[in-house]
Amino acid sequence: MTKAAPFVSRVMEVEKDWIDYNGHLNMAYYNVLFDRASDEAFEVMGLGPDYAKERGLTIYSAEVHVCYVRELHLGDKVTVTFHLLDHDEKRLRAYQEIRHVDGWLAATSESLSLHIDMSGPKVAPFPADIMPKVEAMRGAHAHLAMPARAGRSIGIARKSKSS
Repeated sequence: MTKAAPFVSRVMEVEKDWIDYNGHLNMAYYNVLFDRASDEAFEVMGLGPDYAKERGLTIYSAEVHVCYVRELHLGDKVTVTFHLLDHDEKRLRAYQEIRHVDGWLAATSESLSLHIDMSGPKVAPFPADIMPKVEAMRGAHAHLAMPARAGRSIGIARKSKSS
């Protein structure tokens, strides 16, 4: 089990088909980058494609909050972090950042994922052999500060009207 804190994905490159008519990465593909990095982190916890195929158990997204900070363009190379903020017997709460290889922040994502028994499908507890791997990643990440962008909500701030 890796002790990287937070987990850092392989380097990924913005692809041609992901560029929108504004000339930058389409908003949907930021989620593709987050998802690919999550898959890498899930693999470390034993929750990868083989787990789904062989055991009929997997991870589903329940809620995701993305903040777009800076545009990415064709050919940009990025890494994505995965910080496991919390977990219980059936859920994972994670925070991720997409960073250009030059170090600047492009986007953040906070997500709640559910452990699923695909025979239902229904939410199910992590098996006894998987929970220690989840706990190990959480333990490796426990010393990290709560990210400033975690726990954000969407709203329109209004200035109070003076009388």
